[in-house]
Amino acid sequence: MPSDFPRSPKLLKGALVVYESHTPGSKAKVIAFQYNPVQVSRSLAHSRAQTGTSASASRGQAQQDVLRVEGPPSETITLSVILNATDQLEEAEQNQNVVQNGLHSVLATLEMLLYPTSFQVLKNEQLAEGGEVQLNPADLPLTLLVWGKSRVVPVLINSFSVTEEAFDPNLNPIQAKVELGLKVLNYIDLPADSAGRNIYISYQEQKENLANKYQSGAQEQQIRGLLPS
Repeated sequence: MPSDFPRSPKLLKGALVVYESHTPGSKAKVIAFQYNPVQVSRSLAHSRAQTGTSASASRGQAQQDVLRVEGPPSETITLSVILNATDQLEEAEQNQNVVQNGLHSVLATLEMLLYPTSFQVLKNEQLAEGGEVQLNPADLPLTLLVWGKSRVVPVLINSFSVTEEAFDPNLNPIQAKVELGLKVLNYIDLPADSAGRNIYISYQEQKENLANKYQSGAQEQQIRGLLPS
């Protein structure tokens, strides 16, 4: 059946995009949100420059450093992802995995963003048994939050909370809410050869371009008249 609103804009879904490694060109996996979160909260805090600690130097150094920063602000993002298997269960033939497992697959996909792979764990165990003294910590995959063209940014999942709200007869969750707390990874957090570093710089450049398009409006001259000469 054709849409009643043929000219209505196509809804862009938010997503997490996961790369197997931080190397540019690595394979990406897209985890599109079933429903876009109705609210995205962001918090920014200055990354202030270090000040002197001696009593004689502290005041003068603090005055010099009050407007200095070491880099971009620390940014955190929180959002809620709603999951519901009702539509898939109504089309059971096309969604056998959901029929058998409910939302376990999508929840596991999200949860694995916090885990080292079992392959990495077993490899380190084998190296330890073989006498290896220095073991490299396991790397998490590079994860991007994609929220429209102006917000494509590397993130680290700092907090993850799941509320499973409904279950099928086999106790598979069929309705759930996932609360995600994300730390934006900037060019200081990421190594120079990481794909995420370049993505963050593009994210900041996009902010700068948008800021340059801002216009204060008709009140600008009136406000300027209040400023000290």
